[in-house]
Amino acid sequence: MIEIIKIDELKESDYVKPKRVFYKQNGTLKSWDMVETFDSVAILIYHTQKDAFVLVKQFRPAVYFKNGDGFTHELCAGIIDKKKTNLQIAQEEILEETGYSVSVDDIEQINSFFTSVGFAGGKQHLYYCEVNEKQRVHKGGGIDLEEIEVVYLPLKDARDFMKDSSKAKTPGLLYAFSWFFENKKSTQAK
Repeated sequence: MIEIIKIDELKESDYVKPKRVFYKQNGTLKSWDMVETFDSVAILIYHTQKDAFVLVKQFRPAVYFKNGDGFTHELCAGIIDKKKTNLQIAQEEILEETGYSVSVDDIEQINSFFTSVGFAGGKQHLYYCEVNEKQRVHKGGGIDLEEIEVVYLPLKDARDFMKDSSKAKTPGLLYAFSWFFENKKSTQAK
């Protein structure tokens, strides 16, 4: 159950830094408010034995204020805030959030792109890996105070899920599914 206690103005944060940018464009002085953020990794995980995608479901306060629910279906992901390679961070997030131990050699890069370009412009590095139950070392769910639910979305239901606007999801997840159907399973789940 979620209960919003209060909302405060943000003065300091370890994760986002509000800024106002002043710039000239074609001789006209302009300004724009933005937020400096960390870049991130996101991983599309396909469970070969379950023939399903491994997603995470978690509460996102910003989404709560837009749709009254706030629970999103997402790719396993994390911010790049450590002195590790992006692949090492992806590997760590897979283990923490979903409970699967994956070698960095088994993580394939899909693409990189910018997110929230209107106000943040963070770069997300998108990866893919496959897992099976032999690689499961714990139930997942995140670390510290994270409350992450591991969700298995059957491949046969993924196309309908992509079109279901009643379920909050990220553009990165939709892009990753599209990539998968084009590059990995083009003949399945049509």
